[in-house]
Amino acid sequence: MKRLILVLSLIICQLSWSPAEAQNVTRTRHQAALTTDAVSTGTLTIRKPDYICISTDEGRNQLQMDGTKFTMIMDGKKHVTDSKRNTQFATFQKVLNAVINGQPIPTGEDMTIVTKNGQQTVTITPTGKKRKMFTSFVLVVDSKTFALRQLRMNERAGNYVNYDIK
Repeated sequence: MKRLILVLSLIICQLSWSPAEAQNVTRTRHQAALTTDAVSTGTLTIRKPDYICISTDEGRNQLQMDGTKFTMIMDGKKHVTDSKRNTQFATFQKVLNAVINGQPIPTGEDMTIVTKNGQQTVTITPTGKKRKMFTSFVLVVDSKTFALRQLRMNERAGNYVNYDIK
């Protein structure tokens, strides 16, 4: 069943692929307890108005946003949430929608935006006492083209997943 889900997710990601919009991605998984980072490559696919798919390791690791629905497959484990129910992803979804559609990045009380060297660094730090999957999201966006250059999802204990987009 897990393989079927992985294959279907990969097919969905590939069906949305458009040569003009696909970009190369380098994924770095850092775990503080390990001495070396796990590095892999893949693609970023964007389909307006609100779909994004980052797929690495031949589809074994994916991050998808389809409207308000987020699907993350990490090491074969699937996690699904919706920004309507999960406030941690609400601001993240608004920022990604703005980036996808070339619009100004919205502001919010749970985020900071720093502009430097032609790039905007957006740090989203979810608030609340509930245990969160990620402690913060950091997006680096080209100020002129609104192209996403980097996405970093910080976890507890110094762990993170970083996507460098070329």
